[in-house]
Amino acid sequence: MTAAEELSSYPPIDPVNFDLIIVGTGLSESIIAAAASAVGKTILHLDPNSFYGSHFASLSLEDFTSYLNSSPKSITAEKPSTTDSDYTFVNLIQKPLFSDAEFISCDSVEDSTFLRENSRKFNLDLGGPRALFSADKTIDLLLKSGAAQYLEFKGIDASFVYNANEGLMNVPDSRGAIFRDKNLSLKEKNQLMKFFKLVQQHLGGNEDEKISEEDLESSFVSFLEKIGLPPKIKSILLYAIAMVDFDQENGEVCKDLLKTKDGIDRLAQYSSSVGRFPNAPGALLYPIYGEGELPQAFCRRAAVKGCIYVLRMPVIFLLTDKVTGSYKGVRLASGQDLYSHQLILDPSFTIPSTPSSSPNDSSSESFQILSQRDIKGMVARGICITRNSIKPDVSNCSVVYSPRSLYPDQVTSVRALQIGANLAVCPVGTFVLYFSTLCNDADEGKKLLKASMNALLTLPGVQSDSEDRKPIVLWSAFYIQKLTMSKFEAISSTPTPDGNLNYNDLLDATEKLFGQMYPNEEFFPKTTSPEDTTDDDENGIIMENGS
Repeated sequence: MTAAEELSSYPPIDPVNFDLIIVGTGLSESIIAAAASAVGKTILHLDPNSFYGSHFASLSLEDFTSYLNSSPKSITAEKPSTTDSDYTFVNLIQKPLFSDAEFISCDSVEDSTFLRENSRKFNLDLGGPRALFSADKTIDLLLKSGAAQYLEFKGIDASFVYNANEGLMNVPDSRGAIFRDKNLSLKEKNQLMKFFKLVQQHLGGNEDEKISEEDLESSFVSFLEKIGLPPKIKSILLYAIAMVDFDQENGEVCKDLLKTKDGIDRLAQYSSSVGRFPNAPGALLYPIYGEGELPQAFCRRAAVKGCIYVLRMPVIFLLTDKVTGSYKGVRLASGQDLYSHQLILDPSFTIPSTPSSSPNDSSSESFQILSQRDIKGMVARGICITRNSIKPDVSNCSVVYSPRSLYPDQVTSVRALQIGANLAVCPVGTFVLYFSTLCNDADEGKKLLKASMNALLTLPGVQSDSEDRKPIVLWSAFYIQKLTMSKFEAISSTPTPDGNLNYNDLLDATEKLFGQMYPNEEFFPKTTSPEDTTDDDENGIIMENGS
């Protein structure tokens, strides 16, 4: 039986009319499904894939490789005749967000056999590296929505900054960490403590101790220079704690100069995240089984409220009114027509061109926007599997390579995240490392990722001297992802995974999109139903005990 024949035999979906149809189960789409169902909207949530999560999914090693190597499955369908129909049929096309995939495997037959036989024991994140700050918006949203009850987290053990001369340096994120740090001189420790005290006084509310408005509006890097912080401390604050992407001291290449007021806010979030949960002494959390658990948690929340889910079901046509050209519904690959007031598409979907319509067609502009998505940049992503940790006795950790730490013309920071078997993403005795950096093109991005890996790891085919004890990579992948923004129309599009470590910007864009769609509805109103309650505090987040 062909794919088309199999889909045509799919039982019809009932009902056929919805307030909202969503295609794709990525994080933004799943959050909107949960939020809209929470305010009583009727929703059909479709995904052409056989798994939840779309570009935020966690996949087995075999499925991960297949996904990056393959194009989205297209269902060949002849455009229906419109003679006896009230609708015009508009092609819907899915284009991959990921491209330029490159894989490197080890030469060892033993290791190759191990990877093949244990493929299903890996849960590899498509959009990694990703983690949550213990006090960020994602945690607040998980608690508010009730999705937290479907997740378990574990703390990231340590955070490091890479230095070419000193290797991995601890990020001094608390008073105790500062004084335990052997890489900082006594003078540097005192300077850092004095700076953190200045920030605390500013946030404390005493007007006499606040940072001046002029300084708050200036660049963060110039403020740090003004108060006399040395380069090493500046680098830690800018790139490992404030998580800045671009070289802040190079005005020619810096595309996003951070203001002091925003830098202070980021430091405050980091500081309030450290030790918030008893079993997570650091600032970061990671979901057990991978980041793909996050969209699934919101899907489960939506399903509780009546959202209908159908996987393995592509949408092949959009239905538009013959006269006005306005959106009316979709045709599934099964041949069924379904109708809704609004439609949300994940960012991989597009249409070939603006459909022909009347001169007064109010929807032609939205179709044009959908067919000509703006590319806002690129993210280079890398992933590798090793048998040893990059830091002895540390299973889960984050690493930041600040600009110019790998080579002189490095203009963006690189973020890395190592996850071990105690988070159920890989077999015992192995580790998964994720890398990402913003880039202008594939060659630039891959060059930086490979330099990042070479600094801490031994890649297959690369000779290492006998004294070099860097972990050996068993398997690695490099790929490029395009960045596009969300769009709001009768047919809306969600944002792509971004280049950040956390989800804050993505959540802001998602909440904004929900507000545009439903301006009179609250984004996850507080529930009063006993079965829906989740304590709105730290007790609502389930933390895994032990190692």
